Parts: sequence; C-alpha cells; structure tokens
Amino acid sequence: MKIGILGAGTWGIALAALLVKNAHDVTVWSALPQEIDELEKTNSHKNLPGLSLPAEIKYTKDIAAACKEKEFIIYVVPSAFMRSTAKLSAPHLENGVIISSASKGIEKGTHKTMTEIIEDEISAARKYLSYSVVALSGPTHAEEVAIGIPTSIVAACKDEAVALKIATAFSNSCMRAYVNTDVLGVEICGALKNIIAIASGILRGMGLGDNTKAMLMTRGISEMMRMGTAFGCRKETFMGLAGIGDLIVTCTSVHSRNNRCGELIGKGKSYEEASTEIGMVVEGYHALEAAMELSVKYGVEMPITAAVYDIIHNNRAPQDAINALMTRDIKNEAS
Repeated sequence: MKIGILGAGTWGIALAALLVKNAHDVTVWSALPQEIDELEKTNSHKNLPGLSLPAEIKYTKDIAAACKEKEFIIYVVPSAFMRSTAKLSAPHLENGVIISSASKGIEKGTHKTMTEIIEDEISAARKYLSYSVVALSGPTHAEEVAIGIPTSIVAACKDEAVALKIATAFSNSCMRAYVNTDVLGVEICGALKNIIAIASGILRGMGLGDNTKAMLMTRGISEMMRMGTAFGCRKETFMGLAGIGDLIVTCTSVHSRNNRCGELIGKGKSYEEASTEIGMVVEGYHALEAAMELSVKYGVEMPITAAVYDIIHNNRAPQDAINALMTRDIKNEAS
C-alpha cells in the first residue's frame, strides 16, 4: 500500500518502520520542519535511542505530498493538534482513501474522539469525498514496536472488511493484529485509560503496593466500561486489547508518559513540573476535563477520574484523595 503518516513522534516513526518492513511505501510528514531535517540527517529519532531507521522511509515537510495518491493515511499527532492537522490534510485526500487515527484522546469542548474530529474536517472541506475510517489502538508502546518486540494491535472499523485490510497491512511475526467493529468503544478506551495510568503513577510515586495497583486497574476498567456503555459501546471492547490490554501496559510500563507523570506528582511535584520533566505530551491530562464533563452530562460515576482531576486541577493532596476513595459507601462490585 501507499501510506502517508501524519506525525513524526515516536509512535508515528515506529509505525513507519513497521510498515516499511512489511514492504509498504511510506511517507512521513511533520508540522515541525526541524523534525524532518533531523530524521533525514540522522536516520534516527531522538526519543528512540539506538534505533537505526529503515532507509526506505520517505520524509516530507509538505502535507500534500504525504496525502496525494495514498491509499491509507494514519494520523499520529497529539490530540490537541488533531483538528488542525485534519484541516490541513483534508484538501489533499484521494477518493477511496482509508483514514485512521493512531492517536488517543477526547477533544475538550466538543467531546469528540479523534476519528470524529477527522471526519468533521473532511466533511467541512470535502463533502463528497469517499473514504473509510479506522481507529488503531491497543497495548503498543512505540519503544517496543520499533525494535520488534511481539505486540498486538486492534484495527476498528464499522466495515469489518476494511478493518481486516488494515490489520493485514500491519501483521507480521512481531505484530499480531485483530479487528473490531466498535470504533467508538476502542477510542473511548484509548482516551480514558490514560487518566487511570496517571492515577497508577501517583500510587507508585507514593510508594504504595501491588494490592493498591491491582485494585486501581480493576476499578479503573469498570469506570471506563460504565462510560463506554453510556455511549452504546460494547462491554467486550473494554475487555479486549484496546481496553484492559492497553490499561495494563499504560499503568505499569516505564515507557508510559502518563504513568511517569503520575509518579512525579505522587512524589510531590505539580503537574506543570512533571510534564516539563517528561518533555512530551501527557495525553491523560488533556482528556481529564472532557471526561469530567461527560461524567456529569451522562450521569456516570467516575470516582478515580474525579480524584485525578482534583489532584491536578484543585491541588488536592493525593493521600486525601485516596482516603476519600477508600471510604466511599460500600457497593455491589458489579455496579
């Protein structure tokens, strides 16, 4: 396939390396000219140390070049830049293109997922464009995908045949792909698990134990599922790769920015200090406000999300937030 990747962060570059190894023609675009210059000059990415990138990857500063005559476009930019990137790319998309988001988040204000944002901008610029939409998600840290550590990803599309085509494009001995038709469920999982991962990091930073982390992840997936089913998503999606799979890896991995951010907060730093030290986007922070608004709008109880919000935005002491969670009224576990 001829593939355009919009975004040259670690995940975009890891996907480019994987797809080139699968014999696809891949062009990577970045909104940052210096990022493209560095990739072309060094054949490496500063945040993927020790990895030599395949020479077959093409790089461009021209978004039109990354979109024209492409069968498959993958948007891999931070959620805060998804709308502006979609707007820039829309005029250059080809009829019949498959577009995909490999980014995770919910837009503040509109409460739209990443694929919904892309569709918004395509609708505004290219009302009659024919295209398909896929969400890519799962426990897929770029640092491991880039060096060929066995991984699974899920390709979600309402048209299962399209999902299968994209899953096939990614599949090799190091990447096992699955398909799903619950696009919204996959995207809700991807956004909300980052918030739970911040909470997990806070626990680690406070020096709390494995029992506490297991409790958090179990109740975290329950919280995510409550929100998802309020949207009409399938419960099974939350028990799959995009749900519990991605939650586990994001809550436990040293590669998780959300987890690392939470750990620094748990050690006493502010969110601003933590995010500055990490130096990359912490998507869970950007999803927090939208998640809280949705919790109120749909009447869905999300106590862990609310606790993280209070710690970050209202300067609540993490120990106070934990005490409040631990002393809530006793409930049926299934509720």
